[in-house]
Amino acid sequence: GGAYLKRKDYRYLEIITLSSGDLSLVGWRKAVISYRMWNFKNVLVNDTNTGSRAEIRGETCEDTRDKACGRSGHCTLICHMPVGNMSSSTMYLVLSYTAEDGEIEPITCSKMVVEEGGVEEQFPTVLEFFKGRTILVTGATGFLGKVLVEKLLRTTDVDRVYMFFRPKRGQEVKQRMDTFVQSKLFDRLKSEKPGFVSRLTPLRADVSLENAGLSPEDRRRLQEEVNVVFHCAANVRFDQKLKDAVNLNTLGTRRVLQLCEGMTNLLALVHVSTAYCHCDREVVQEIVYPGKHDPHKILDTVAWMPDHILEEITPKIVSGQPNTYAFSKNLSEKLVAEYASKIPMGIARPSIVTGTWKEPMPGWVDNLNGPTGIMIGAGKGVIRSMHCKPNYNGDFMPVDITVNTIIAMAWKIANTRPKTPMVVNVTLSGDNPVTFGHVLEVGRKLLYDYPLEYPLWYPGGSMKSNKLLHDVCVLFFHFLPAYFIDFLLMVLGKKPFMVKVQRRIQGGLQMLQYYTTKKFVFLNENLHALKRSMTLEDQSIFYMNVNELDWVSYTKTMLLGTREYCLKEDPSTLPYARIHMRRMYWLDKVTTILFLALLIWLLRPIFSRL
Repeated sequence: GGAYLKRKDYRYLEIITLSSGDLSLVGWRKAVISYRMWNFKNVLVNDTNTGSRAEIRGETCEDTRDKACGRSGHCTLICHMPVGNMSSSTMYLVLSYTAEDGEIEPITCSKMVVEEGGVEEQFPTVLEFFKGRTILVTGATGFLGKVLVEKLLRTTDVDRVYMFFRPKRGQEVKQRMDTFVQSKLFDRLKSEKPGFVSRLTPLRADVSLENAGLSPEDRRRLQEEVNVVFHCAANVRFDQKLKDAVNLNTLGTRRVLQLCEGMTNLLALVHVSTAYCHCDREVVQEIVYPGKHDPHKILDTVAWMPDHILEEITPKIVSGQPNTYAFSKNLSEKLVAEYASKIPMGIARPSIVTGTWKEPMPGWVDNLNGPTGIMIGAGKGVIRSMHCKPNYNGDFMPVDITVNTIIAMAWKIANTRPKTPMVVNVTLSGDNPVTFGHVLEVGRKLLYDYPLEYPLWYPGGSMKSNKLLHDVCVLFFHFLPAYFIDFLLMVLGKKPFMVKVQRRIQGGLQMLQYYTTKKFVFLNENLHALKRSMTLEDQSIFYMNVNELDWVSYTKTMLLGTREYCLKEDPSTLPYARIHMRRMYWLDKVTTILFLALLIWLLRPIFSRL
């Protein structure tokens, strides 16, 4: 646990801590001052019950464990420092002790008192902060947005959640709202808080339109009522045209910022970006980088330039970025930074967002993006080769951890009011790393035990680090079988489709393979600092510790979730799917033998001449 203190010229700082256990076994182990170190000259530990005091020099206080904090478990940590010796705008103090079992336990800071000036600061918990607040979520119908809305409604007592809905496929806002709450994602919420719908207010809006497509009345209402904004709206397709990507992801962000600028009660804005919008850098730090493109000039160019010319020069414009999505999100971060002096805000940069780990149910996912699509393609037997470096780490981040992080960011931003954007890389960054090869091997075994229904062929294949070998395998194991199947379909009078399917698959894989053949390093100290600043109760509710995640178990959870929630395959169909998979296994073996026999027969004349 802990607390954050804003920068002031303090002469004397007292932090009263209250532990929940007996500290006499080992006592204090560390008093660590971190987050851009403050140079305290000395630290005094004072047991308020016994009156014993001990001076600590440096960062550790192991030598004082027998002198202070006896059986009372109620201690005062006193820090003295000279005026003007501050090196940072914020300070974080971590207190911990070693329990009998050797585990280092945190101690919650229950109160923070500043003697000089009589200033007292005490931050509410995350749950306390969100009680009675009014929230705006853009992109609420997206994968991350849905999980965010569910988490806020289930775990906090927010007063209202406004959501941007745009008419889609002939459905108006009310119809989309009805479809939204029917998702299985909300089953637990319906059970625990049956009246949750009364706290949801959908608004007809579209950030790709002028004024975000809001009516004057809705705009006024938002600017008067909203306390926290989560900007999640984005087009995440990698193959979108530059104009479409910039219009929604960049210009849409500017429209949201302009809306927020007029909010009279706004406490925090969290802009959801991506960890991969700075792919041109070997190491991505938690800062807003200056870029070679002015977002305003790009927006102007996209607005007036004819589409055919813009498409022709797009590769040159986005040079350094793998696709228009990453490019548009890169521009968006610069726009967000421009408003930081007016709006308390932060930028969350998640890596590869995957299905839920724990809540509201394990394995929930509703899209075919990234790993989910690859898992389905492999399980259906249509992906048999992928260009990838098996020994490279994959930065997968469960969506529930991502959502917990951005909720905690809003709490932190509202309490610290930073003058520059608080940037958090929501990434593994060496915490519990996992390689692409390990995920593939685990996934392959699981697909045999928990097969998908009606695969087109028996699952197989592998990752190829060599591009040429991969291309050869794609020709022989993707396209030749696809042409053969289409030929049989035409003979039977059916419409061919397999070649078209394979072309779409290869197009998607080529865009993904940029990320699976490169090393990315993301620093995430701000993520760890954010977690440490929360109370133990908040850390339990808004969990972020990926070190507790078991990749074998989580991969199984992902597979079963993909099967049930994406493909709508009921778990009760697993026994039949296993029987069908065994049939596909023997069909694959027989076909392979026949193919090899045919190949030998065709090559027989060549060998006979040798």
